Amino acid sequence: MDTLPKFIGTLTAVRTGKVEPFVRGVSAIHKIAIDGSMKVNLLGLEDDEQAEHKFHGGPLKAVHQMPITTYDAINQAFGLNAYIGSLGENLTVITDDEPMDEKTVCIGDIYQFGDGDDCVQLRVVQPRRPCYKINDRLNNAGVSSFISRQGIAGWYYQVVKTGMMQANLPVYLIARPFEFANLQTLWQLVNQKGKIDAQIANRWLAIDCLESSWKQKISNKIFSP
Repeated sequence: MDTLPKFIGTLTAVRTGKVEPFVRGVSAIHKIAIDGSMKVNLLGLEDDEQAEHKFHGGPLKAVHQMPITTYDAINQAFGLNAYIGSLGENLTVITDDEPMDEKTVCIGDIYQFGDGDDCVQLRVVQPRRPCYKINDRLNNAGVSSFISRQGIAGWYYQVVKTGMMQANLPVYLIARPFEFANLQTLWQLVNQKGKIDAQIANRWLAIDCLESSWKQKISNKIFSP
């Protein structure tokens, strides 16, 4: 494992949204890049809103990041021209080397955005589950299920340290307690048709910060001889 802290890339956009009428009902999926800086508290960006609190928001879904590679996959598969930032994510990070995506991000990772006393630290606690609003946003009924099958919906952060966030901050990986637990592997486990070996499942169930509904999905698939 690389020595930590490790420079990852640059935070190129910070976005927030307001609840507004949508194709079906209301939504805050339309996130707009902010000018200047914004406070991040334990529930996320201070001015960000969520329409359905049963499914969005809260301390374990405080901030959402979507990889830029997801847009490449969507556009290629469906012949679309979806632009980065159009699917409800708060953060976009551009890297110089390998992309920050489900192959390279692990449950439990803590990323630091910025330097100094007002830096923000966020912990990865669960992937995002895409819903029908992505389909409505792109006017295509197949995108949400495609993203789910591919496991490329991004991830949610829990706020570890509050502070200020703005575009062009450096991003560092400062902790990786579960090097095996990348998001791609988690999606493969919960989506596989067969059972999960108990030894493998128990490694994931021992991750204290993994959100409970994902642990339940793993528990439900444990192989019992």
